[in-house]
Parts: sequence; C-alpha cells; structure tokens
Amino acid sequence: MLIQLVSIEVLPGHRDDFLEAFRINWQGTQREPGNLRFDLLCDPEDDNRFTVYEIFIDEDALKAHGQTDHYRRCIERITPITTGQRTKRYFRPALVEDTPPAGR
Repeated sequence: MLIQLVSIEVLPGHRDDFLEAFRINWQGTQREPGNLRFDLLCDPEDDNRFTVYEIFIDEDALKAHGQTDHYRRCIERITPITTGQRTKRYFRPALVEDTPPAGR
C-alpha cells in the first residue's frame, strides 16, 4: 500500500475553475483498479489551499495513475491556475484500513 499527500495552492479567483478541472481526475481515479482512496481536502483557513489524500495498492498503481488520460487532462488544466509546483509526500501505513470502501 502506498499513501501520497499532494499539496496544491490555487491562484486567487480560480477556485471554481480548479474544482471543475480536478473533478476529472477525481472521478477517473476512483475507477482505477489500483486506487483504494482519492480525496480532495480543502484547508479550513484558506479556500485556495488543497490537499489530495491518495492511497494506491502499490507503486506500480501510482505510476499507472500518472499515465491516465484523466490525470493528464486535469494537470493540463490546473497548471496555469496554481502557484507553482505541487508538493508530494509519501507515507507507509501504520494504522490504515486495508480494504476498499463498500461498493468498490
């Protein structure tokens, strides 16, 4: 299991554009066989700061995710409306439920 947190800061005035573009990735990723969880979280103190909480079954599943059409279309649309590079941090599970959500 591979856990990744991605931090994204959106330029002021582009929050709705960002959410519309990110929905493409969110919907597509949830259908990927190697994805266990994919959530977009918003900072309660700054509506333009987001964290993506991702869990993939392994590194190969994460690599495959980066090659999908939905990921590439999302990145193409959000890059001009975000403040520079997205930061990524990787984690290994300590106390994490290892089964996908019901219905998946």
